Amino acid sequence: MNKAITDGIVFQPLPFAAGLGVWSSGDGTPGSDTYATSGTGVFVAADQDFGGCLEVQKTSTVQKVRYMGETPILPGCYLRITARVKAVAGPLPGVRIAGWAGRNGGGAATVPTSVGPQTALTTYGTVVEVSAIVGTGDRTGVDLVWTAADFGHFGIDLTGPSGGLVRIDDIVIEDYTAAFLRDLIAMVDVRDYGAKGDNVADDSAAFEAADAAANGREILVSEGVYRLAQDVTIQNRIRFEGRVTQPADKRFILQKDFNYQTYVDAFEDEQLAFRKAYQALLNYSDHESLDLNGRIVNLTAPVDMQACDPTRTTFATRRVIRNGQFRAASSASWNTTDVTSQATYSPSSDRTLTNVVNVANIPVGALVVGSGVGREIYVTSRNVGARTVQISGGLYDAAGTQTFTFRRFKYLLDFSGYDSLSQFVIDDVEFQGDGNASGIMLAPAGLTFHVRDCFFTKPKDRGLSSPGNGCQGMMIDRCQFVSNEASLRVQDRTTIAFNANANDVKVRENRVVLFKHFGVIAGGGSTIVGNHWFHGDTENNGVRRGGIVFTQSNCRAAITGNYIDNCFIEWTNESEASPAFTTGFSFGGLTITGNHFVCINVNTGFNFIVIKPYGPGHFLHGLGVVGNVFRTFNGNISRVESVDTTFADLDYGRMRQVTFAGNCYNGINDEVFNPAYLTHTQATASDQWVARTAPQLPFLGRARFVESVLADGPLQTASGQTVNEIPWADKNYGSDQRNVRFVFGQALKGTIRYTVRMDNPV
Repeated sequence: MNKAITDGIVFQPLPFAAGLGVWSSGDGTPGSDTYATSGTGVFVAADQDFGGCLEVQKTSTVQKVRYMGETPILPGCYLRITARVKAVAGPLPGVRIAGWAGRNGGGAATVPTSVGPQTALTTYGTVVEVSAIVGTGDRTGVDLVWTAADFGHFGIDLTGPSGGLVRIDDIVIEDYTAAFLRDLIAMVDVRDYGAKGDNVADDSAAFEAADAAANGREILVSEGVYRLAQDVTIQNRIRFEGRVTQPADKRFILQKDFNYQTYVDAFEDEQLAFRKAYQALLNYSDHESLDLNGRIVNLTAPVDMQACDPTRTTFATRRVIRNGQFRAASSASWNTTDVTSQATYSPSSDRTLTNVVNVANIPVGALVVGSGVGREIYVTSRNVGARTVQISGGLYDAAGTQTFTFRRFKYLLDFSGYDSLSQFVIDDVEFQGDGNASGIMLAPAGLTFHVRDCFFTKPKDRGLSSPGNGCQGMMIDRCQFVSNEASLRVQDRTTIAFNANANDVKVRENRVVLFKHFGVIAGGGSTIVGNHWFHGDTENNGVRRGGIVFTQSNCRAAITGNYIDNCFIEWTNESEASPAFTTGFSFGGLTITGNHFVCINVNTGFNFIVIKPYGPGHFLHGLGVVGNVFRTFNGNISRVESVDTTFADLDYGRMRQVTFAGNCYNGINDEVFNPAYLTHTQATASDQWVARTAPQLPFLGRARFVESVLADGPLQTASGQTVNEIPWADKNYGSDQRNVRFVFGQALKGTIRYTVRMDNPV
């Protein structure tokens, strides 16, 4: 780069032969004395070494020679001032390049120094060359660092004893920038714009000045440590040889090179680089996503995502983190924190704990553990002044005062510091817990958090946790969850792949390996499609747990096209503060369609579908189990469905809209259907035939409705006479109400086929 060539800028002073009226014996400023009138200098037309030159009689302590023209000082441009001098007679002085720094509009600029290195003249007639370099950047080799100057009046100083006679050749000022820039066309160095790189001065303004001047060229951050005390936005490409430091609440936004690797280059610290890159992602980086460049980000502590940009407590614009891995390095920072505290719970205020002791010590996102507390109940918020804690769900049997444990797991990425976070996407990222850390903690509120094509590998406690309603509309697509507990028996496992408290969760095409539970879902409207989850072990007659667990009675969910392996669908109402049925909807709104259910080495009491009411009075009000395959290996099981009566049984007299149809049963002793198509043979003539429906009706339900009856062959009297007669059906017959009594007008024998239901179909 040469500004004289590219921009036509004139740096070179006029020669002495053009007249001494433009050469000052002062600072060179307008009005200062010139050598045309001072009487201490004359023009010599024919010196044997110089040709035309200025001959000066040294009469002052510092005899100045300054060009009165304004030589421009431009950011990124370096000038070399050169003078050739020789002593002619009298005392021998010293000589140095010197100048006066000015600002546009008048006045002197404040600069560190105005003089270059000094050279002593030691003999008469010997030509001595002195030079100095002036520029805006504090760089090695720059003698006059004039960051604040707009122009200069340059020349020389004669120092030392007075009385001597010195001749000076024409002074040369040339663009010397090429010596400082390695790529003359495509690079702008922040040092050229005043950056110090000493980790003391605030280099924010210099970075933005370099960016403003770059105009498409690459910015170079050369060696040094650059303190950025303010927000800085860089719009051009940037390359780092040095590093930057910046307070946590200040933003460093790289609009052209916005990716994780560039932030690593900038901060030279993986964890800090991610935090600053994420901060920029939320703050107008002109990018919707942060590319991790396929890098492994080693974390020694949880990343508090809200603290990365502490001025924001809510965010609702789509943003994406993609293409990399977060790995938990061994550290005490991952240790689970347990806080025990006494609190009071009332079902009438089912999401609040009151009179909480030491409430300030209870962290948001902590798992609530206590008597009468269901699975995956988390702290959503706390009010220290009111001594209250808000929780994510109701407690089924915790009324009164007790001591709770608040267990805070540690997550690689923790969003719980936000009040609300919506439309956030994590794409193609592995969360490598390595048995040290959990994966993701969501915000307490928000919409449509989306995790897709990700791996959750060996989480210590949880893959993904929602402490509140931040999972509303959450999507988990094509992810793999691999447990850290694969070697343990099922009953010894504690890890859970995910939980959800809000509605409209979509869980699609995931693979889940050997957790205690795949998912614990408290909200409604969930869609669970195309997943494969397996949770068995190598034990003979082994214990099995719920894979998907619903914790509210009217779950409104669809489970379709999944491979459900060595676990069951568990349907409870444990997140309801008043678990006994009083009014409204009971257990209903669940369709289980087109799934493959498999179990291996289980005891005969294992079931694939288990309903567990936590209070009395409940019944089924909408359950469809259609088109599934149920298969066992290494032994049969009795049936595919059951009711866990630990707390209460169902009310079999109120069942409605239950369908079991089109299923395939392999290795199941008692196949179930609703409606059930059954046959009864009466060998001895009777006018009352009692037909047993058990065990073919689901959940060993009652024979509540008979939809049809048809004679399968002739109906005959005791004497063998064939008659045509249709019986009437007496349903709910017998002490267990599981029989149907068919009543004829006379004693008959034969075989009938009938259709019976354990529910009211309307």
